[in-house]
Amino acid sequence: MKVWVDFTNSPHVLVLAPVIDELRAHGHEVEVTARDFAQTLGLCNRLGIAHTTIGRHRGGGLAAKAWGLADRSAALARWARPRRFDLALGHGSNDITVAAALLRIPCTTTFDYEWATVQHNVNCRLARAVVVPDVIPPERLWRYGARGKLHRYPGLKEEYYLARFEPDRGILGELGLDPAEPIVVVRTPPAVSLYHRFENDLFGRVLERLRGTQTVVFPRTAQQRAELTALGGFIVPEGAVDAQSLIAYADLVVSAGGTMNREAVALGTPVFTVFEGRLGAVDEHLIADGRLQRLSSPDQVAIVKRTAGADRERVRRDPAFMANLLACPAGGI
Repeated sequence: MKVWVDFTNSPHVLVLAPVIDELRAHGHEVEVTARDFAQTLGLCNRLGIAHTTIGRHRGGGLAAKAWGLADRSAALARWARPRRFDLALGHGSNDITVAAALLRIPCTTTFDYEWATVQHNVNCRLARAVVVPDVIPPERLWRYGARGKLHRYPGLKEEYYLARFEPDRGILGELGLDPAEPIVVVRTPPAVSLYHRFENDLFGRVLERLRGTQTVVFPRTAQQRAELTALGGFIVPEGAVDAQSLIAYADLVVSAGGTMNREAVALGTPVFTVFEGRLGAVDEHLIADGRLQRLSSPDQVAIVKRTAGADRERVRRDPAFMANLLACPAGGI
């Protein structure tokens, strides 16, 4: 089988890299396209994933997103047409589902946050299969056209793609961090996402509390990077780094997004969410289970070393199971 995988954002590289490995191990041919956005290309290079760069992010407004979708989908279709793929895979990538539909290629999409309404109305209607965590109630997705297409998996997607991961302490020296002192990792809000349109004053106050400590901040955009650099008092990595090892050795993670929160949960690191959008079922479940905490005040952020032996045991799930779900776009509920 000839498989096409598309990355449009940094987390997609991490999620789908083990899937690519599994597919190739079973004799399938895989080609990858990637959008120039955030650390997507840098992660491809760091993980040794050969790829063709097509398109870039067009901006956060609805009109800009619509133009970006149309322009990049057309470019992907032109690139893919002569390659005659049997299957297309993406993690919430509208671009590949549109391009695959134009070329009549069966497509599988996967995601774990159900309230990205615009995105899912495109992906779920055009994809042949929709792969999601089993804690998301199916009826939340039927309005997007996912009825009869759902393939559900237990646990977190991070427990699959981090199953074989072991942290490397070299990241601490790379970033000049002292392991004897508290280390905090922060991910900025997804300011360009349509589902997160809030002025996050709480996040700003958290940054003020952490400024001057061993806090590593991962910005999403060049503008955020420039603002953090001008503010000073933080470690802001220049390119793609081994963020998963950093999270594993950190004493605390504070994130306004989703993937880094769940990576911290999967790796046993205490984590606060400052996401101000509507909570998805995955985060609702993690909060109810005590594995994720919702931050309401900067005073909750304790800059201290983790207590030895207090970590939860890691849950590791078979990446082959995820690969099989994504590669078999038939049936579903």
